[in-house]
Amino acid sequence: MPRVIFESHDGARAVTVDAPGGGALADLADDSEAPIPFSCRSASCATCHIEVLEGETLLLPPEDEELDVLDAIISPPPRFRLACCAKLQPGDGAVRVRAQNEY
Repeated sequence: MPRVIFESHDGARAVTVDAPGGGALADLADDSEAPIPFSCRSASCATCHIEVLEGETLLLPPEDEELDVLDAIISPPPRFRLACCAKLQPGDGAVRVRAQNEY
């Protein structure tokens, strides 16, 4: 079963979420009150900018709109993603992400 570990920007708070079916990181973060800030939820503001610390292969590849924002803020995938766009694939393993902005 895939698992996501969401860390606050300073690493002081972490929330671990089991996600048997995979899913959107935004939904998983909302459901678990993870320390990831959101604003637009449509890949235009980068408030939900995250660093992928481990498990990037468990995330589906970014789509064009996410890539455009990541390019504008000079944060290339797979190390950086937007939590509003990133989707976890079903399968085994863990993804650990850290917010790049304060919650």
